[in-house]
Amino acid sequence: MWDRIVDWVVAYGGQALGALATLVIGYLVARLARRLMRRGLARTEIALALQRFVTQITYVGILVFAIVASLARFGIQTTSFVAILGAAGFAIGFALQGSLANFASGVLLLVLRPFKIGDFVEAGGVSGSVQDIQLFTTVLATPDNVKVMVPNAQIYGGVIRNYNAYETRRIDLAVGIGYGDSIEDAFATALSVMSGDGRILNDPAPQVMVSELADSSVNLNLRLWVNGADYWAVLFDLTRQVKEAFDERGIEIPYPQCVIHKAAG
Repeated sequence: MWDRIVDWVVAYGGQALGALATLVIGYLVARLARRLMRRGLARTEIALALQRFVTQITYVGILVFAIVASLARFGIQTTSFVAILGAAGFAIGFALQGSLANFASGVLLLVLRPFKIGDFVEAGGVSGSVQDIQLFTTVLATPDNVKVMVPNAQIYGGVIRNYNAYETRRIDLAVGIGYGDSIEDAFATALSVMSGDGRILNDPAPQVMVSELADSSVNLNLRLWVNGADYWAVLFDLTRQVKEAFDERGIEIPYPQCVIHKAAG
């Protein structure tokens, strides 16, 4: 028995030490690479979830490479082993293609950053404030405070509207006046209301224009710019103030109506 052990050590001792050294070196390199990537990614704006995934996949990948290399030291044919891993990966990927699509879209959302947490967006057929961006889903809170989890593939594969992407937004308010009213008087009244609101920006300057000669009214368009945070408050206040100012000036805001004429005789 001792002779057999000695013969085995003589025959395979060098290979065993080489395989063990390969595993140890691979383990140390994997830990070092994970530490360096973690520090490097921490200085970027990449989301924490993506940082953890990238560092962990790098760590596991180096370990798998070290294991395959150590097996090759014993003369084991690793080609078939790699082929089996590839086939298993393909089968798993095919079975989870929907999840992988969500994952890939989540990575792109975290890297390209079309929106950030707190932005109000319209994406994937849902409108709401972004609460969290995960690798597979994005969590939105609707205006009536309902939590909605939208698959990332549905978001990235469609149109994304980010209402907080820029500091300012434009308000377009449509107002109708009667055909018998003075357009010049309506313009002056609307501009006076807008100039009295300090939240409305002077650059670009507010505008009033005739947008349409409709069936029962002359439609005006009030166009003005505000800071994004003031959009809804200014829109609601301006609608009320314009109505009150037109009432004071005797400017009619008509509504559709039908006039019936009785035939003579």
